[in-house]
Amino acid sequence: MSAEFRLPDLGEGLPEAEIVQWLVAEGDSVALNQIIAEVETAKAIVELPSPHAGVVHSLHAEAGDVVAVGSVLISFDVDGDDPEPEREVPTPAEATAAVVVEEERAQPNLVGYGAAPRGTARPQRRTRAVVGSTPGAARDAVLTADRHDAIHPAFDRPIERTRSTPPVRKLAKDLGIDLAMVEASGAGPLITRSDVEDFVRRHESVVAAPVAIVAEDSPRTTRTPIRGVRRMTADAMVRSAFTAPHVTTFLTVDVTATTELVASFKADRALADHRIGIMAIAAKAVCLALPRHPALNSRWDAEAGEIVEHHYVNLGVAAATGRGLVVPNIRDAQRLTVVELADAVGALAQTAREGRTPPVDMIGGTFSITNVGVFGIDAGTPILNPGEAGILALGAVRRLPWEHRGEVALRDVMTLALSFDHRLVDGEQGARFLVEVGDVLREPGRSMLLR
Repeated sequence: MSAEFRLPDLGEGLPEAEIVQWLVAEGDSVALNQIIAEVETAKAIVELPSPHAGVVHSLHAEAGDVVAVGSVLISFDVDGDDPEPEREVPTPAEATAAVVVEEERAQPNLVGYGAAPRGTARPQRRTRAVVGSTPGAARDAVLTADRHDAIHPAFDRPIERTRSTPPVRKLAKDLGIDLAMVEASGAGPLITRSDVEDFVRRHESVVAAPVAIVAEDSPRTTRTPIRGVRRMTADAMVRSAFTAPHVTTFLTVDVTATTELVASFKADRALADHRIGIMAIAAKAVCLALPRHPALNSRWDAEAGEIVEHHYVNLGVAAATGRGLVVPNIRDAQRLTVVELADAVGALAQTAREGRTPPVDMIGGTFSITNVGVFGIDAGTPILNPGEAGILALGAVRRLPWEHRGEVALRDVMTLALSFDHRLVDGEQGARFLVEVGDVLREPGRSMLLR
């Protein structure tokens, strides 16, 4: 018998995902829960386990394709007694929802996803990718929509989504042609290879130039689809900027004592396996200051007409990756020591750079911190993560002439920038919080007085 596997909602409520790579090919035998593909959502790269044991009959999408949730990804030939996926074990989305419920959030359910594991051992992952394999006839027949709802400058009107097969889209991309400009010759909306070739013949003077430039040197422009982390970040920042009234306040601090403390940590053999930097000290300072300034650890619930004050700190850590900015968070960061915070920050950053941040780590943050100093920047005006009341940016540490004990001396100086939601936080509250964080960085021994 045959069975189909449709793209599930991976616990983020997103309408689509991009196929990064297939780990199986047509004709391969697949075990239950074997990883069959990697897909990229707006937040992370996620591995998809097979809900069936059997033989791969056909792949319905290629690497690089954007697939809508609920669309068929893969078909299997399975034994007649292959069971339907069981539902007793929570799916990834249900597990995520369980966490979010504790923090007064909701998460959507998966669509047709999840097989119950039948043992504790994880099936061995295949390392063979079939990105370059020749698509099957069934796959060629699948119509996929180009996510291209743009306004074309020549027509000043919305361009309808164009439909074509993956080989035709690749041909158009190689020729530098926008498929939105190509008309389908048939009765349906499908643009074929002959449609693209006809367009080239009719517009040779327009098309030939960029093709020649590609062959001789390099293209004049590059188009990159807005998807994945880049789209998620853009949507979140626009929503935040136009929802929460941002205010940013700055404080320049002498952090020489903190840099000396960090240097002593690096020289301590007992801490050789831990990379403790100024980011970890600042994270600890934030966790110590937030209980005395609860407005900065709250959120504005417009639907309920309430201000929700958190009595825990899920500390978001902004991480720049090749796929864009992501902000995973350290749960219950207030319970961690400086060493534990340093380890958590390092682990989150590494996972984010690899694109492996679990969706559950991207939700539920209560306050965020970002280190723009690593890029040589002195200060900035960070934008709030949606649903959070504050974000602290750490600037670069500079060796500057500074007043110290009545004299001018060379000191390590850093600028802190705090952005906050003025609906929740008054200017005085924001200033007092920032000064308290700065005091800890100026004199890290002061943390011994705080609890």
